[in-house]
Amino acid sequence: MTIRQAMVLAAGLGTRLRPLTDRMPKPLVPVGGRPMLDRVLDLLTQAGVETAAVNVHHHPEQMEAHLAGRTRPHILISDERAQLMDSGGGLAKGLALLEPGPVLVMNADLFWVGEPSGQPSNLSRLAAAFDPARMDMLLLCVPLARTTGHNGKKDFALGLDGRLSRYSDGMAGPVVYAGALAMLTGLFDDAPQTPFNLNRYFDRAIAAGRLYGIEMSGEWITVGTPDAIGPAEETIARFEALA
Repeated sequence: MTIRQAMVLAAGLGTRLRPLTDRMPKPLVPVGGRPMLDRVLDLLTQAGVETAAVNVHHHPEQMEAHLAGRTRPHILISDERAQLMDSGGGLAKGLALLEPGPVLVMNADLFWVGEPSGQPSNLSRLAAAFDPARMDMLLLCVPLARTTGHNGKKDFALGLDGRLSRYSDGMAGPVVYAGALAMLTGLFDDAPQTPFNLNRYFDRAIAAGRLYGIEMSGEWITVGTPDAIGPAEETIARFEALA
């Protein structure tokens, strides 16, 4: 399937990226000459997303002003000025702005470069592989060897059948969650209207045997601290030189 709508989680404080985030929201910090948020929204647009809800909390006026300058995708603001809702609560609030049905969810500060040209993009593959009859969520995952800026933590083990389980030492198929997933909006119909972490729904899906993953192409980039910007820009430049 092609998924036409998305939710972008962009409301975090970005405390580890201080002092940059003292004066701007983390998603607008430029990496390789472009705000991380624009890189994420461009990936969604290229995959066919037409409407994206974006939550705001930290420096919300800057976020709204920046997003007003975009024509694609169409942006809906999920306002968390009054209360930061954490990843799960923020997703639940943003989903209420979208139409019922399939949705892509992305973190605003995680992206990738180096997708093979002439092949379906990572997000297009994610949308095409999502099967709600078998899956609550389908997560885009990456092996640790193809990450830049990551702390080395392995999030899940990816089984041969595509199912994900929490990683523990010695398990086969260790992967990092790449910050993008496909799901149905209805999965969160029972979500509380209070802050909670998205891991609650990951663990529930694992218990039901309905959390799945696919491996992404290219190099995944995370920028958690100011020191991580240099390595991220080196990776971007390396892949741009190959393009």
